[in-house]
Amino acid sequence: MKKITKIGVNETLIQKKKLKVAAYCRVSTASDEQLISLEAQKAHYENYIRSNDEWEYVGLYYDEGITGTKKDVRAGLLSMIADCEDGKIEFIITKSISRFARNTTDCLEMVRKLTDLGISIYFEKENINTGSMESELMLSILSSLAESESVSISENSKWSVQKRFQNGTFIIAYPPYGYDNDNGTMVIVPEQAEVVKEIFASCLAGKGTHAIAKELNARGLKTKKNGKWGAGAVNAILTNEKYTGDVIFQKTYSDSSFNRHRNYGERDRFLCENHHEPIISREDFDRVRAVLDQRAMEKGNGTDTYRYQNRYCFSGKIKCGECGGTFKRRQHYKPSGDYVAWTCGTHLESKKDCSMLYISDEGIKFAFLTMMNKLVYGHNAILKPLLRTLRGMDDKDRLLRIQKLECQMEENTDKKQTLTSLMAAGFLEPAVFNKENNVLVVEEQRLRSEKEQLLNSVGGDKVKVKELQRLMSFTTKGEILTEFEDEIFLAFVDSITVESRKKIIFHLKCGLNLAERLVM
Repeated sequence: MKKITKIGVNETLIQKKKLKVAAYCRVSTASDEQLISLEAQKAHYENYIRSNDEWEYVGLYYDEGITGTKKDVRAGLLSMIADCEDGKIEFIITKSISRFARNTTDCLEMVRKLTDLGISIYFEKENINTGSMESELMLSILSSLAESESVSISENSKWSVQKRFQNGTFIIAYPPYGYDNDNGTMVIVPEQAEVVKEIFASCLAGKGTHAIAKELNARGLKTKKNGKWGAGAVNAILTNEKYTGDVIFQKTYSDSSFNRHRNYGERDRFLCENHHEPIISREDFDRVRAVLDQRAMEKGNGTDTYRYQNRYCFSGKIKCGECGGTFKRRQHYKPSGDYVAWTCGTHLESKKDCSMLYISDEGIKFAFLTMMNKLVYGHNAILKPLLRTLRGMDDKDRLLRIQKLECQMEENTDKKQTLTSLMAAGFLEPAVFNKENNVLVVEEQRLRSEKEQLLNSVGGDKVKVKELQRLMSFTTKGEILTEFEDEIFLAFVDSITVESRKKIIFHLKCGLNLAERLVM
């Protein structure tokens, strides 16, 4: 008789097949802050996917600096779909429909294409898994809402801001020097207020903005951002009506493409008198304005002085190693031939305060060419080790915290949007709206402040990596520079410090400080 013995399955030899999971994220602009936000999203999704034992982390696909309204300009998204077609991905996670696509047709087209490949998408914000949907109706509705979401939010936000402009309840999130924000109210900072009064008094006494800034720096006083005073910072105080206790709302505006413009009368402006406690009387403010207008008329510069300060690539970028002053461009006339030179502004005013002599324009350009050609020859020995060091810094915990803060800020925005919609529909009394909205504004400021602190700690190295990669891309081509070009200098150099007439230091945007001999 035949004997059958059952041989049991060896469970140790069977491993459950893991689901191949990828993530997709996008930021709409290529600013440094948004790029760090992108890094935070990448850290979040990698951590999220790897924490699930049933998932295999395939990778993260992303796009930066694009709007998301059209899929055909998003290389990251198209690369992800191509990998789906090759069988490398089985499941996709993304933050929301609006991050995936704001065009209904494109969204449904991509979802159907991926569904045909047996691939599902999970939208975190809407809690939608396309693999468990019985119909496309809900996705179609939500993606249609996402398509118009940015315009709707923008219009409602503008309406809300306009109403707060009109009734004087708009909160100034970042008050000027001399004031602070106390639960939505501008309050005076006594020590800074005294400095503001001195600035106005000095102007009325005949001192120029450069001289005032020099005196403030000599006393060791710092600006609101803890920096050095300059003529521009002093002028900004002298022309800011907020010091009279009044506020002019909507000095700038955004167009339909979300570009910011100065308001020269294209939009309504709103003057709110007695908005907060003044530091300067209206009479003194008007007198100072008249003085500044007279000076501008005498110089022939008008109010648009920025273009005069930045006509040359070295303008504002050369600093004195002795006194910290900024070098100014001068034309030297000599029997042997005329030439352009750069001289410390402090030395021009007083040789006793600074003994640094001029340096030639051609000498700076020759030193720059020498430095760049050294990098072309030695980029493997200089730039690659620096890149490895910067990339080795672990910011994962801070990036995850940034991601969490951004989620909380989005929730805050959704709540404000709901409040605005209820107010616009007449379901909320203005007093209730203002009270609840102010609570959300203060909370937003707290979240934004913490985020900015983290961005500052993370951002420096991220920006340096980006700039270093650009420099390496340029130097690895191996092309020796023979002529100075403004565009190349501005692309890689942040500033120059003049140590002496024989030595200058180039401070590159990637963080390197390279000294070069100056040939006069």
